[in-house]
Amino acid sequence: MKTLFLLLMMACAKIVVAQETSTVTITIENITNDKGEILLGMYTEDNFLKAKPDFSKTAEIKDGKATVIFENVPRGTYGISCFHDENGNDQMDFEANGMPKEDYGISNNPTLYGPPEWNDAKFEVDENNESVSIRF
Repeated sequence: MKTLFLLLMMACAKIVVAQETSTVTITIENITNDKGEILLGMYTEDNFLKAKPDFSKTAEIKDGKATVIFENVPRGTYGISCFHDENGNDQMDFEANGMPKEDYGISNNPTLYGPPEWNDAKFEVDENNESVSIRF
């Protein structure tokens, strides 16, 4: 009887854990060419553009579009930042005046007049699978 109870509790725990995550699909559009790749990070408020993202991937560009899928993302609030690493050096390049040389975008597609901020990019991941579209 104890074994049956233990197995039932383990099964219930697995179901609860499975329900606490979602899949997030990010589509990046309006990419000027198919050279290089897209580098994308999904952050929480604590590390947004300050430290390593909670989730990161690179994506191939095809016909001016790229797609990234993150599975098993815990529910919560996230922000996405990505850029077109056209020259393949794994970093965003800047002009001497500090302006980006490579196209970039963040979740929610705000019009920016300076560096992106958390409130510009944040969105909720809940029990539904999320689809996020970013336009360069």
